[in-house]
Amino acid sequence: MKRKIIYIDMDGVIADFDKRKQELYPGERRPELKMDFSKLDVIPGAESALIRLNQDFDIFIASTPVWDRPETWSQKREWIAKHFPYLKQKLILLHRKDLLIGDILIDDSRWRGQPDFQGEWYWFNKDWSSRDWKACLEWIYKNKHNYGE
Repeated sequence: MKRKIIYIDMDGVIADFDKRKQELYPGERRPELKMDFSKLDVIPGAESALIRLNQDFDIFIASTPVWDRPETWSQKREWIAKHFPYLKQKLILLHRKDLLIGDILIDDSRWRGQPDFQGEWYWFNKDWSSRDWKACLEWIYKNKHNYGE
């Protein structure tokens, strides 16, 4: 049986972009973001969640680099290789996530075509109060068509 495909965003879903932004730019609403993306922490729960998902699905990381800073492309690749080495060749850098073909997209943003993704979009952290991998896994495994069975 063909494994279902899940795309997982990086910043704000598995990499703690907001924590690093606050450390570097406290109080700034829209900083210029000259941070090094390879220095982000892993969001709590992401490591075990991706290990579990990788057992049952074909997972990919779908991330949008800062387009006018080419170094962010390699920084994202370095971060994935360090924290999720089994996914280092499964990193997709793009700006339009609605062009992806798969079953589930896990993303914390809606500004790059996520609502038009042809599969099911899980809006990770949509209420901005917590980053909840437990709820995401429950949605995938229990609430959505018995994925993984």
